[in-house]
Amino acid sequence: MSKSLFLLSLCLLLLLIVVKIVWSDSLLCANSQNGGKCSSNVNFSTKRYILYDVNPPEGFNLRRDVYIRIAVFIKKLLQENSKYHWTLVLPPWGKLYHWRSKDVGAQVRIPWGYFFDISSLRKYIPVLEMHEFLREYPSIEGGTDLDIVYILQNDEEMFKTGKFREKNEITNCPKGRVRYEQIGENEFFGNFWGYDNITARNLKCVTFHGTASKLKENLQPHLYGSVVFDHMEIALHDVYGSKEFWRARRSMRYNSELYEIANNFRKRELNSNDVDDFTERPENWQEEKGKRNAVGGPYLAVHLRRQDFLQGRAETIPTIKSAASQLKDKMRELKIETLFVATDADDYEFKKLEYYLEDFKVVKYIPTERERNKFKDGGIAIIDQIICSHARYFIGTHESTFSFRIQEEREIIGFPINMTFNRLCGNEKNCVNSGKWEIVW
Repeated sequence: MSKSLFLLSLCLLLLLIVVKIVWSDSLLCANSQNGGKCSSNVNFSTKRYILYDVNPPEGFNLRRDVYIRIAVFIKKLLQENSKYHWTLVLPPWGKLYHWRSKDVGAQVRIPWGYFFDISSLRKYIPVLEMHEFLREYPSIEGGTDLDIVYILQNDEEMFKTGKFREKNEITNCPKGRVRYEQIGENEFFGNFWGYDNITARNLKCVTFHGTASKLKENLQPHLYGSVVFDHMEIALHDVYGSKEFWRARRSMRYNSELYEIANNFRKRELNSNDVDDFTERPENWQEEKGKRNAVGGPYLAVHLRRQDFLQGRAETIPTIKSAASQLKDKMRELKIETLFVATDADDYEFKKLEYYLEDFKVVKYIPTERERNKFKDGGIAIIDQIICSHARYFIGTHESTFSFRIQEEREIIGFPINMTFNRLCGNEKNCVNSGKWEIVW
């Protein structure tokens, strides 16, 4: 056989293989329930993208916990199946309940990089910012067409009866309760993180109860290149507090500039630094080791939650006078003269607290105009959390996710347990301290 004839035969063979693959995938699409319209990204690429969103009223710190649930899920996917390369697309931040500042510009479509170190997250799983995804994913005429949206819903009957079991069932979408609308054949439009050039080909409602990993069966990577899970807060942790949970949590390092601002404040106002406080950490979270020798700066930190908690959890929230009394007793016991306060209280309540604690130095972080404009309300809250996480002793607010995130950070840094898991008492004279979620290395 001549060389040219051999090459021609080889080319024909390769062409037949490609045609067979495309025909096979097309047949799968035609037999599927998605109207025969497949992702343009499915046939030749092994890249698959998972996107998610959360119930709009959920706050910043609960959303950080939801990230861990889906990050652990994706880590497990990558370990179990090397055929597909899964990437998590980070949902931009915006329009959260506690972000009320009107003079810092629009707080919408904020990338994760404003608050977190993206390179650190990528040491755990592959992640993309939304703007990176929109550049990378195939688009048509400037618009991005996602393959499918799954809207997760609770099974109300389970909550009525108290009889819970795993469930993952496609159901009819309830009228008036879905924030998407069909605008054409195989085309749905909705609140896609504040972008008006994103649509979806398919939408299905799912009655779901179970851990995040149970969503694996919904992925169907042979059909879909991009899958969105809405109301991801409904999916539970696979194993809350496990070693894998803490690996994901430890990867959530903050933006380096937020650490710099917090550390400068600690040095200037609180006589605190990592060397003297035994709170130094390696630059790479993967090099951290378990320890309990952190001392912290010479100040007590309190998260004094007010506003919505005064209505929803009045029994567990102290008056300003009661909070001051509890803080005074603890500072005298610890022989600490400085108090750092992270709070959503108004100026009147804060001045009352200062009045009741006139024998102590009471400090709170007040951002510069530049800091507020650049990092918005979310970044300012993180700076408060960093400062609290380095205190000698921390007292939180009962059932506040803001306090939970500080406690987690202190566990990673390596504080003794009794210096971290403490709470202010409300109407109770002797309230029980918060549950202790100790780190697992």
